[in-house]
Amino acid sequence: MALPRKLKLMNFLADGNSYRGQVTEITQPKLAMKLEEYRAGGMIGPVKVNLGVEGLEAQFKMGGYMTELIKEFGGKIDGSALRFAGAYQQDDTEEVTAIELIMRGRFSEIDNGTSKSGDDTEQSYTVPLTYYKIIENGKDLVEIDLLNSIFIVGGTDRLAEHRSAIGI
Repeated sequence: MALPRKLKLMNFLADGNSYRGQVTEITQPKLAMKLEEYRAGGMIGPVKVNLGVEGLEAQFKMGGYMTELIKEFGGKIDGSALRFAGAYQQDDTEEVTAIELIMRGRFSEIDNGTSKSGDDTEQSYTVPLTYYKIIENGKDLVEIDLLNSIFIVGGTDRLAEHRSAIGI
């Protein structure tokens, strides 16, 4: 029996600025295919056909007031570079796995929460993404570039023939 890898340490960077010690939580983008039911003559039931991927969105929280992140609000569609670095450890083997997320997008929502003297403060951020890459121990696992039609999973470029067919 093996124990799962659990996040032990993390860092978060926005446009190269580290927020280690300030980032409290990150919600990684959900990976989902855009599928639609299709049924035609001669089929006894519907199948789900692939129409691409759903939109990507990251969310994160900071333990305080972050002026530099507020300045990112409303920029261009891929104007903010984000990076998450996590150290995941399996307690039975003590093996550490490095997980890195590279993201680009636009800050679309900043929630300053409530402000009360003597209480903890927190800011929440939502960033719709144009680019998302997952790297495990230095090896690319997933790369999705919505603007450039790149969709690579486990080393397989799932859109290479499509890009070639349209001349890109």
